[in-house]
Amino acid sequence: MDQTISATVEIAQGKLQGVARDGVLRFNGIPYAQPPVGALRWQMPQPPVPWAGTRDAARFGNISPQVESASGAVLGGTPGTRSEDCLYLNIQTPACDSGKRAVMVWIHGGAFVTGAGSVGTYNGKFMVPRGDIVLVTVNYRLGALGFLNLRDASGGKLPGTGAEGLADQIAALAWVKKNISAFGGDPGNVTIFAESAGGMSVGALLASPASRGLFHKAIPQSGASDIGYARDVSARVARHVMDKLGSADPLEAPWETILDIQRNLLETPREIGLGMPFAPTIDGTILPKRAIDCVAEGSAKGVPVMTGTTRDEWKLFTVAAANLREMDEARLRKMTANLVGEAYVEPVLRGYTKGTPFERWNEVMTDHTFFVPATRLLEAQAAHAPVYGYRFDWPSPMLNGALGSCHALELGFTFGTFRVKGAAPFFGTGDAAEELSDGMMDAWIAFAKSGNPSNDTSGAWLRYDANRRATMIFGDGLPHMSSAPNEERRKAWQSVPPAKIGP
Repeated sequence: MDQTISATVEIAQGKLQGVARDGVLRFNGIPYAQPPVGALRWQMPQPPVPWAGTRDAARFGNISPQVESASGAVLGGTPGTRSEDCLYLNIQTPACDSGKRAVMVWIHGGAFVTGAGSVGTYNGKFMVPRGDIVLVTVNYRLGALGFLNLRDASGGKLPGTGAEGLADQIAALAWVKKNISAFGGDPGNVTIFAESAGGMSVGALLASPASRGLFHKAIPQSGASDIGYARDVSARVARHVMDKLGSADPLEAPWETILDIQRNLLETPREIGLGMPFAPTIDGTILPKRAIDCVAEGSAKGVPVMTGTTRDEWKLFTVAAANLREMDEARLRKMTANLVGEAYVEPVLRGYTKGTPFERWNEVMTDHTFFVPATRLLEAQAAHAPVYGYRFDWPSPMLNGALGSCHALELGFTFGTFRVKGAAPFFGTGDAAEELSDGMMDAWIAFAKSGNPSNDTSGAWLRYDANRRATMIFGDGLPHMSSAPNEERRKAWQSVPPAKIGP
């Protein structure tokens, strides 16, 4: 198909005109809720309004206000204009017919402060035709505009529960359920998948009563259900923002002013003692309690889950930290104590005996933030639905291999976009990369269609359970099942209180 070919579809809101490119029909910048501006700032998302005539859906919609990040450039850029008016989604489909294709809804990552559904790596040009599936990518409110608990910080005088960004994602899923059949998708077969903060969002959506029935399978990548700030914790962040605003009314302050305060806070996180200050709050409605506890109680009963991590997640965050490279044993111990508490330092570090203190710190943080939460989610959901685990071991060639199998590296292979121009330095190329991506795409697609990732390309998967802990390994030769990889490291965290695990 040629980019000049247009396609028109009609939904409840009106007509949309998209374009065909790379053999895929694309409808971009579709509003799934009213713009959260003016009186709707820090309010829950409101239903979208219809439009007259035919809406041009060739271009991406606005993206949530954010500070540019280096990861955005590595992942192919983030098209779109920054604006509070940011509640848009994008659809890629093989055809707008009466087909009932599996629907895959992608929720972007970015520490809840950056990113968008328009990021280049999330292009469905390879995955959509390969799997004959419908791909949806979503924008949602980020940072202070999406996750600020002003209600408690102001004694109930201001809106904002700290869960609006999560509510946006739920509104997008409700829109998909209502409209996706017009794009050839099956509203009864929706898989949510996501990475990093997106994966944590999926972990929270598995817990949310408001999302029940809106999706049927879930793939959180490098992010799980150890998520949800207590209201007093998130209110502390909101009070900080209010203090910096001074006499300015938070409801009327320019978003640029709020973003400047957010930027400064992210650069000096010790001011409030949180490394990730903007994340979903346990508001009592969207998120009733810490998400992992809801999942263990059966909040997502009947929803198959596939989750995993990269082998060296934390290297992405320390590769430029020259001050950490020369750390000694004493500093490793002190930093671990700050992380888990003095009482748990020895049990944790007993699981990490090889390599320099710097290398072991990367392993500790990889497991604390990603690997252990993934295993906890698999264990919690195994009682309620089939679950599958994976680990991604392919190393990045960038910086002479210093990144290892770092955070976000699997994305280019999940979508097949490691192949696009400019992606090679981070993701790598070659026959092995092609085989890796084909195996991953086919596993993700198979899971979306059936709830089981087994397929002819990467082979049969065993379910994960607490005895064998079967895990599919990608990127270390051919895909293969492994039993309980990193078991000694996993056991090192068994005595650590759950509240000290996760981001």
